[in-house]
Amino acid sequence: MHLTDRLEIMNVEKFSFKYRELDIKKESLIKLMGYSKESLPQMIDEEIDEVMEKGEEVCNIEGGYRITNNISWDKNNFNILLENVVLNIRRVIFQQIKKSDNVAIFVCTAGKGITDRSREFMKEGDLLKGYVYDLFGSIVVESAMDIIQDSLQKGMAILGLKISNRYSPGYCGWDVAEQRKLFSLLPEQFCGIELTDSCLMQPTKSVSGIIGIGENVKYNNYTCNICDSSNCLYKNLKYR
Repeated sequence: MHLTDRLEIMNVEKFSFKYRELDIKKESLIKLMGYSKESLPQMIDEEIDEVMEKGEEVCNIEGGYRITNNISWDKNNFNILLENVVLNIRRVIFQQIKKSDNVAIFVCTAGKGITDRSREFMKEGDLLKGYVYDLFGSIVVESAMDIIQDSLQKGMAILGLKISNRYSPGYCGWDVAEQRKLFSLLPEQFCGIELTDSCLMQPTKSVSGIIGIGENVKYNNYTCNICDSSNCLYKNLKYR
């Protein structure tokens, strides 16, 4: 069986997780809020405990990816053509995945429960708890996507292939409006995620993007230095 045939067999993979499977550490949320264990105010400590105890109740975690090897590269304009869809991923991302032979288009969501809970508390005036829920949702979806990416890496390693880091619209100069093009390459309402008219994902605590696959791609343990985003929640912060 050819490598291409073997990739076609695993063309689409879908995952669902229970919150406890993510094994999220309290320290992750503390650090994301800008505190250390020693400097954490007791009130915030209690809020974090309460929010994390509700994890199983508020999470509906799904994710997955689709692999395609129908790729063309436009190095002059930093475009990638996936099947019949042109993505202007810009120079930074283009340079990181240009040696890929295949690309995985991924999405993952923590579900709408966390966002709903955050908005409820914000509306009621409990801004701190609403904020903690919001950050908690970000950690949940990124942690779930880490597991999916690890699974992809292991599957590709069996085939003698490597994967790149994951890259999303809205970062490294890639226009978030291209989200709609990206979603056109996935099954409709894949993992229950939809786009608004402004190309934002619903549920809000969702991520999407691409991962390069091939014999010559590289994974970088630290990528903040290549990204020019000034409002990234995780910039210069390793939360796991």
